[in-house]
Amino acid sequence: MLPPKNDYISLNINDQSSTSTRETSKSLWRKWNQLSRFQRTILYLLLITMIFIFFNILPNTKKTKITFTNDNTIIPITKKQINNNNNDDINMINNNQVIDEPEFQQYNNINDIEDEKIQDNNKPIGIKFTGPKNKRQIAVVNAFKHSWNNYCKYAWGHDNIKPISRSYSDWFGLGLTIVDSLDTMYIMGLNDDFNKAKKWINNSLIFNIDKDVNLFEVTIRVLGGLLGIYHLSGDKLFLNKAIDLGDRMLPAFTTKSGVPYSDVNLGTKSAHSPKWGPDSSTSEVTSLQLEFRDLSRSSGQPRFEAAVAKVSEHVHNLEKKDGLVPIFINANTGLFREYSTITLGARGDSYYEYLLKQYLQTGQKIDYLRDDYMLAIHGIQKHLVKKTAKNKYVFIAELIGTSREMKPKMDHLVCYLPGTLALGSHNGLSDEHMELAKELTKTCYQTYAIQPTFLAPEITYFNVQSSDDDNQMDMYVKTTDAHNLLRPEFIETLFYMWYFTGNKTYQDWGWQIFQAFENYTRVDYGYTSIGNVRNTQNVRPRDMTESFWFGETLKYLYLLFDDERKLIDLDKWVFNSEGHPLPIYDS
Repeated sequence: MLPPKNDYISLNINDQSSTSTRETSKSLWRKWNQLSRFQRTILYLLLITMIFIFFNILPNTKKTKITFTNDNTIIPITKKQINNNNNDDINMINNNQVIDEPEFQQYNNINDIEDEKIQDNNKPIGIKFTGPKNKRQIAVVNAFKHSWNNYCKYAWGHDNIKPISRSYSDWFGLGLTIVDSLDTMYIMGLNDDFNKAKKWINNSLIFNIDKDVNLFEVTIRVLGGLLGIYHLSGDKLFLNKAIDLGDRMLPAFTTKSGVPYSDVNLGTKSAHSPKWGPDSSTSEVTSLQLEFRDLSRSSGQPRFEAAVAKVSEHVHNLEKKDGLVPIFINANTGLFREYSTITLGARGDSYYEYLLKQYLQTGQKIDYLRDDYMLAIHGIQKHLVKKTAKNKYVFIAELIGTSREMKPKMDHLVCYLPGTLALGSHNGLSDEHMELAKELTKTCYQTYAIQPTFLAPEITYFNVQSSDDDNQMDMYVKTTDAHNLLRPEFIETLFYMWYFTGNKTYQDWGWQIFQAFENYTRVDYGYTSIGNVRNTQNVRPRDMTESFWFGETLKYLYLLFDDERKLIDLDKWVFNSEGHPLPIYDS
């Protein structure tokens, strides 16, 4: 018979876990009540302490933005506030800088920073300068203003001023003087002049021109100038211009060997060998790396660094004479011109400079750059370091032709070398290099001091043969080499020597040279190169002011007269061959 509809079967399942939990809870509660008040207080404190520690050591995946106020108070800035800022070039709130909290200890005197794209830890950016601090610096600023004001009046927008005829000359038509002057004005605190130049860069610096330019010169002057001021000011305008220029110069690297052609047309983006022959200068193709590497690091676009790194690696693998290189290299074959001159002067100089500076720029991580530099200095000491017969002045000779005959001749350009040696020694490469630097600095100073104008000639020859003549000179100058172009190389060396030693003699030597510039190169409308350093009554003014007068010579004089040696930290910055500062990276 079927059971009634309301009948059912009930299964009683014993929930032991639930019973156990309830019994455990009652047991714990009994034990808690059995504790004394003191014991319970101790447990409360332990619990609170554990909660506090947990929330403070928990990794915070969000970076907090902070800003410096004028009195150095730190104010948190939210991401929403940053995104609502209307300034597209720099991220500022009440003219204060925004940076990532974990990095703010690594920046000093920061003024501006690029929009949201925070720079690497090792890239100082947005330094604020306050102007000259002493009479010597004021004198240099006045010299700059004298040149700059007349450039603005008579040559604005052109490459160079001709200060006697109150006219101008153009080399590439890229306003070289303006671009070369940007970071000099910024470091000197000439804000009104800087802003005027910045406006010209924004409105008038156009690279889409059907004109051949020299890859090396435009790289060190224009690309280097734009990148240097980008890092100092933090203004993204300069980086954007640099990227445009870099892209227009990249076709120079499209050779079979990867060694670039010397000339490139910025408008058509085509490149070729120089008109005078099939070869490029060795120093020129190996002195692009600082700028193109920095362009890649700053823009996040690796193609620029890849192009120049390939050149460095290629030259590294070529056969050399104890690390020394001939001054010509063929872009198509990638080979040195056999038996061309070996010199640390024109067409050879900055190859050696950039070996060291690339090594420093990349955080001293690329060993072959260091090794090539050390081998080259060894080769210089072995083959090129010579002494004069009378006073034993140390100089750097040249090797000429197939016989590698020693020629006792030294360009003024070589006077960069003592500063480079001092820089390497400071970074732990060799104490012996500093001794050589000091000796070469003395010799370079003498090339100035023995001249009636106290200005060095372009080229100096040295007497290495002993003579019974008591009037024998250690140095002499040929008529064709007696000109002075307002060059910066020895002033650069004096800056490094002063910076690393603190010996005020180097400052005093620089002051003597500056006064000579004042006495023999200053004219009514600027400063001019001269044709004859050997005659104070007839210096033969040449009516030309190269842009490196603004970008290097006056800048290095200003830094040389920085008594505290704090304007530019050489452990954080490296200068390119045109005196433009670029940041040092971790790798």
